[in-house]
Amino acid sequence: MADENGVVIERVFDAPREAVWKAWTDPEMVKKWWGPEGFSAPSVKIDLRVGGKYTYAMQGPKGSEWDRVMYSSGIFKEVIPNEKIVTTDYFSDEEGNKIKPSDEGQAKNFPAEMTVSITFEDIEGGKSKLSIMYERPETEEQLQAMLKSGMKEGWNSSLDKLADALKS
Repeated sequence: MADENGVVIERVFDAPREAVWKAWTDPEMVKKWWGPEGFSAPSVKIDLRVGGKYTYAMQGPKGSEWDRVMYSSGIFKEVIPNEKIVTTDYFSDEEGNKIKPSDEGQAKNFPAEMTVSITFEDIEGGKSKLSIMYERPETEEQLQAMLKSGMKEGWNSSLDKLADALKS
């Protein structure tokens, strides 16, 4: 879903909110689900505190155009355990230094840095709702570049893997 506020991805999980939080914040858990189907996460580093940084590596399927290690990083702006994370999000090198999105094959209009809020909510029946909300970028062209990048499809594929990881 995209609206005047940006890009929103939501998912309900058949797991308690605390389990979804742990799957989101524990590096070993993140490795199980980060990246779309067929991708792996060879490295996940998380310094979960305001001002701390995360750096996630993602590698595509062998022999595909994505058969390389790609990194994304961000700085945590807000952390409320089991409730909310606000962070920046950008393409990076292995050390978490920002690189141009075009270096990873994105459109020239793709934002160099985005702000994303992730919320974790309890819902009926011991389930939880995860919401990933990317703030609307400065221009319509940037928003369209985000949508055309496949980020929603990639997130939804990753969240399918997260649902499976929560079952094990």
